Amino acid sequence: MRRRSVPWIHRYSRPLIGGVSIVGAILTGYLTITKLTGGTAACTAGASDGAGCTGVLNSPYATVFGLPLSLFGFLAYIAMAVFALSPLFINGEIQKNLRKSLENNTWLLLLAGATAMAVFSGYLMYILATELKELCPYCITSALFALTLLILTIVGREWEGLGQIILPMVVVAMVTLVGTLAVYAGVNSPTVAGGKEEITRPMTAAKPPYGWEVTTVSGKAEIALAKHLKAIGAKEYGAFWCPHCYDQKQLFGKEAGEILKKEGVYIECDPQGVNGNPQACRDAGIKGFPTWIIKGQEYSGTQRLEKLAEVSGYTGPMNFKYTVPGRK
Repeated sequence: MRRRSVPWIHRYSRPLIGGVSIVGAILTGYLTITKLTGGTAACTAGASDGAGCTGVLNSPYATVFGLPLSLFGFLAYIAMAVFALSPLFINGEIQKNLRKSLENNTWLLLLAGATAMAVFSGYLMYILATELKELCPYCITSALFALTLLILTIVGREWEGLGQIILPMVVVAMVTLVGTLAVYAGVNSPTVAGGKEEITRPMTAAKPPYGWEVTTVSGKAEIALAKHLKAIGAKEYGAFWCPHCYDQKQLFGKEAGEILKKEGVYIECDPQGVNGNPQACRDAGIKGFPTWIIKGQEYSGTQRLEKLAEVSGYTGPMNFKYTVPGRK
C-alpha cells in the first residue's frame, strides 16, 4: 500500500515559524535596547522627516506597565521560537512518544500565541492608522510577522477539524482584545503620581517649525528654575521633532519654556525649527537630544527638574508640578 506523502508545508512549518520568530525577536530586541538606552531607532536618526516614526515609537502606546512594548514583543517571539523548534531537538526514533506529545502540545501553544500576537498587532495597526496617522516600518513589519506566524500555524499541520482551530482562536482573541483595551484605557489621560501630574506624550508627527504644542502650565517653581538656568549660562540643545525634548518642555510648562527660548537657554539644532542653529550644536559636539550643558557638565536625555535644580545650584521653590509617566 502506497504511503500518503506529507505536504511540504507540514514538513517545514516549524522551521519556518522558528525562523520568522527569531527575526522578529531580533527586530524587537533592537527596539528594546534602543529604547532602554535612550537611543534613536535607525529610521529616525537625526532627520526631521523621520519624526513620524519617532513619534510612534515614543508614543504612549509604545510603553506598557512602564516598560517598552517591544520588550513584550521580544518575549513573545522568543516563546514562539521555543514552541516551534523544541520538538525538533528530540530524536523521533528513540523518543517517539515524547516527541509526538510535545508536538501536539506545542501546536496548541503556537496557535494561542500566534492568535494573540495577530489580534494585538491588528489593534496597534488600527491605532497607527486612526490616531497616530503615521508610517512606522518597524510596527508594520512586526504586524506582518505576527500574521505570517498565524497563517503558518494554521496551515502547518493537519488539524483534526475546524473546531480544533476555531474555538481556541476565538477564546484567545477575545481575551487578548479585552486585555489590550484595558491596558490602553488610560492612554493620554492625565494622572497624578506622587502628588505630580503626569505629562502627556505626542501622538502625531511634529510639524516644522514649532513641533508639538506645549499643553502644561508653568508654576512659580518652573519659572524660577528657568530664570536661574539663564542666569548661570546653562544651555539645552534639542530639536522640534524630538519626543524627549517635548517631554522636557512639558515638564517646564509653556511659560517657563518661553523664557528658556527667549533668553537663549534652548538651542534649536534643526535648521527647519524656529531660529534653528545647527552650527552651534555641531560646535558643542551634540550627539543626541535633548542635551543639557550646565557648569561645563553634559547631561543627556530628559532631565527631572529636581535634577536640573541640583546640578545647577538652584535654591528656589521646589514644588514642581509635573513628572514623566513611569517615573516617581
